[in-house]
Amino acid sequence: MNDLRKYITSASPDGESAGQLQNKRSGGLAKRIIPCLDVKDGRTVKGVNFVDLRDAGDPVELAWQYSRQGADELVFLDITATHERRKTMAELVKAVARQVNIPFTIGGGINEIADADILLNSGADKISINSAAVRNPLLVNELAAAFGKQFVVVAVDTKFVNGRNLVHLNGGRIPTGIETENWIREVEDRGAGEILLTSMDHDGTKGGFDNILLKKINDSISIPLIASGGAGTVQHFIDVFQKTNVDAALAASVFHYGEILIPSLKERLREQHIEVRL
Repeated sequence: MNDLRKYITSASPDGESAGQLQNKRSGGLAKRIIPCLDVKDGRTVKGVNFVDLRDAGDPVELAWQYSRQGADELVFLDITATHERRKTMAELVKAVARQVNIPFTIGGGINEIADADILLNSGADKISINSAAVRNPLLVNELAAAFGKQFVVVAVDTKFVNGRNLVHLNGGRIPTGIETENWIREVEDRGAGEILLTSMDHDGTKGGFDNILLKKINDSISIPLIASGGAGTVQHFIDVFQKTNVDAALAASVFHYGEILIPSLKERLREQHIEVRL
């Protein structure tokens, strides 16, 4: 398992790391850049608005590249595991984990404690739950109690429908009547250590993050928020940090296809007085 000591050695009694608490209280220390590997049938894929998926490469090779480029963390999402009613591919997780020396989050097909335990033992540092949490909110409590809240990321896929931001399930295939803001506050109360919020309306469009929603959410919670959906240019990363003060920005295709290189991105962020780890 990757070394998480820098995140958890100064944990507070409720499981939140001192670094996470300080980020929220001080307005932010180092911001994180996180590539995301959306994996289907053992290959990294990327689409627009969660559809029209195209191949983006070998996840093991991409993980190796990002770890060496200076990514702060890596997210691996088995995007069809829930829809196909199967578990995340543990062997592929092991192969990716062997290639990275940065925190590594796994999501997809996690429905119970045993699923998370397998993935953590396969090399994951954190686990991400999405649809399973909506169907069984107590799962958030159980995972936080079993592993510590710093290991529990709740991913939320949101879409603007009839004037409301609504949570969607199964990789965005199933709409719910649950309002995104209410759901995020609930899972924070249940013990989530971090939120990964993806705007389905912005996903893959390369038109920028949903900064209005992200700021609204970030101002209402005390745990770290990862912005996802819409990155297309370096300016989009500058904007999301300056306008919303989120803790991290996640992207896929701009990194997979070499449109933005992580070292160059971090240099530009530093030039704009946004603190990042180089």
